[in-house]
Amino acid sequence: MKFKGIAHNDIITGLDIGTSSIKIVVARRGQGRATLLYAAKEPSAGMRHGAIVDIAETAQAIRRALAGAEKISKAALRNIYLSIGTSQAKMQSSRGIVAVSSADAQIYQADVDRAVRASQAVNLPQNRMIVHTLTKEFMVDGMGDILDPLSLTGSRLEVQSLIIDAFSPHVKDLIHAVELAGGDVGGLVFSPLVAARAALSRKQKELGTALVDIGFGTTGLAVYEENKLVLAVKFPVGAANISNDVAVGLKIPIDAAESIKLHYGCALAKEVGARDSIELKKFIPEAKGSVSLRFIAEIIESRLEEIFDFVNNELRIAGKYGNLPGGIVLAGGGVKMPGLADLVKQEVKMTSQIGCCVADEWQNEGGAFRESLEDPEFVCAFGLALWGIYGEKSAQPELLQTGFGSMHGIKKFIRYFAP
Repeated sequence: MKFKGIAHNDIITGLDIGTSSIKIVVARRGQGRATLLYAAKEPSAGMRHGAIVDIAETAQAIRRALAGAEKISKAALRNIYLSIGTSQAKMQSSRGIVAVSSADAQIYQADVDRAVRASQAVNLPQNRMIVHTLTKEFMVDGMGDILDPLSLTGSRLEVQSLIIDAFSPHVKDLIHAVELAGGDVGGLVFSPLVAARAALSRKQKELGTALVDIGFGTTGLAVYEENKLVLAVKFPVGAANISNDVAVGLKIPIDAAESIKLHYGCALAKEVGARDSIELKKFIPEAKGSVSLRFIAEIIESRLEEIFDFVNNELRIAGKYGNLPGGIVLAGGGVKMPGLADLVKQEVKMTSQIGCCVADEWQNEGGAFRESLEDPEFVCAFGLALWGIYGEKSAQPELLQTGFGSMHGIKKFIRYFAP
């Protein structure tokens, strides 16, 4: 079904290009809620640990994903928001200080812009670029915790920012692959931010909550407290590492290990009966004998513990280990495993739950895409669509966001790389 009479700028597409699969969400701007027009998943290709290693293969996979969206509206190809999912992206704190320039000491937008630019003056290697400048708070003459300093008076304006930078070739390849597939990029957003955008409510961000997004090749972490971003990071481990461990432990092909994990895997070994087993010939026709399901669960649990060691280490550095009233919200394709929430609760010493999209932000006419809305694997794609629709004001009211989350930033970046 094709929608007629929809303005070009009213259609936003969220495209989450993962290591294993591509999730795509097409939405229309609405009053109060976004209208969901399309959601689908396609196999990915040419990706490793969230970064492109073969542009041609990735572009073909993206083209297949965009084919269904194009049937809804050709405009779906014109304003695509992408997630930056590579573990090479980094976050650091920065501070900018400027003198208020007006004669009456009133703070104007030009002063705010100068302060933000001053906070972006960080030393980066030539092959890295700033993708986000997230403003946590302003300070006027030493008085802090100010979200909007406009119209206040003072002689000195300071801003505390979080700078997220990425490996430039990874970003360039991502844009190029989408363009080869026939799409136009409208914005790029660091994947932990958009996952949290879709799955965490404002109340959870106020209380203090961590979003852990376990993908196939990477795991993302975003921590919010008092409606402010505290931490955002990616780790180069994910659900694929679990499958690899099962393959090594059982001495079987990786495809068979992935299938066994999906059908019989459990995150908590103690929840599996000691005598429970499966015949290997169900997955490998020529194989003989059986294997203990508890042994498989022990392999899975060991790798998950390692993943959450990374999470715990970051939480300790940020001073948030065991100290987030909202606990842990789990998202991504790697969280669909029995016992995972209980294992995480045990590992991080906080409450945990499997997350999905905050439903009241969406209008799903006829309930056609209810399954996708409730699927933790689609969280990032839905977050991208929301980010593109509402922008920094409604999507992230607690953060003033600049950089490559906008069309202006994308065009600036493309001009930079143009011959």
